[in-house]
Amino acid sequence: MFDLTGMNALVTGASGGIGSEICTALASQGARLAVSGSNVDKLNAYCDTLNGAGHAHDDHVAIACNLGDADSVESLIPSAIEQLGKIDILINNAGITRDNLAMRMKDEEWDDVIRINLESNFRLCRAAARPMMKARFGRIVSITSVVGATGNPGQSNYAASKAGVVGMSKALAQELASRGITVNCIAPGFIATPMTDVLPDAQKQALNARIPMGNMGQGSDIGAAAAYLASKEAGYVTGQTLHVNGGMAML
Repeated sequence: MFDLTGMNALVTGASGGIGSEICTALASQGARLAVSGSNVDKLNAYCDTLNGAGHAHDDHVAIACNLGDADSVESLIPSAIEQLGKIDILINNAGITRDNLAMRMKDEEWDDVIRINLESNFRLCRAAARPMMKARFGRIVSITSVVGATGNPGQSNYAASKAGVVGMSKALAQELASRGITVNCIAPGFIATPMTDVLPDAQKQALNARIPMGNMGQGSDIGAAAAYLASKEAGYVTGQTLHVNGGMAML
C-alpha cells in the first residue's frame, strides 16, 4: 500500500527537520523528488544525501527558491516540471515564525509570515493545479500546525497564516475534486527537532505533560502522514486536516 512508484513530488522546506523526513518517506515509497529550499548549500548537500540513500531513485533534484520573492515562487513549479517531466504531488512544508505579542508585533513581522506561509502556498497551489488538471490527477498536501486550530500567545501572525492555509485548502479541494486532485493538510503538534532538543529538561517535561501520549512526535510521524495523503489509496480524502499531535488537541 501507499506505493508512489512512477510519481514525482515537489517538497518545499525540504532540508529542514520535518521536510527531510517527508522526503525520506516519499522516496522510500518510490517517488522521485524535487527538493526545494532557500539555503543552497544545505539543500544541495541534502539532495546528495537523499540520492545516496538507496531508494528507488538516485536522480532527485534540488531547486533553490526564496519563498519571500514572488518571482522566485512563480518559477518553482515550471522548474520542477522541466527537470522531472511532471508533478503529481506538491508538499507545501516550508514556513517561518516571527513571534511577538500582538501589541508589539511589527508590520514586517506580520507581512513576512503571511507572505511566506500563506501567499507563497497559494501561488504554488495555483501553479501546480494547472498541469494536475490536465493530467486529471494530483495530490496537494500543506503542513499547517495545531496552532492554526487552537491559537497560541505570541503567534497571532503564525496562527493566522496556518488557519488561512486550512481554509484555502478546503476551497481548493472543492474546486479541484472533479479533476481527481485532492487537497489536504497535516497539522503537527509538538515534534522533536534540533530546536526542541536543546530545551532544558524541565521545559521538555512541561511540554510532554500537555500531550496525552506523554512525548513529542517524530518527524517520521509527519512523513508517514504525507506518504498516505500523497498516495492513490487516499483518493477519497480531500479538504481534510490530519492532526498528528499525540492527542494534545482533539479536534
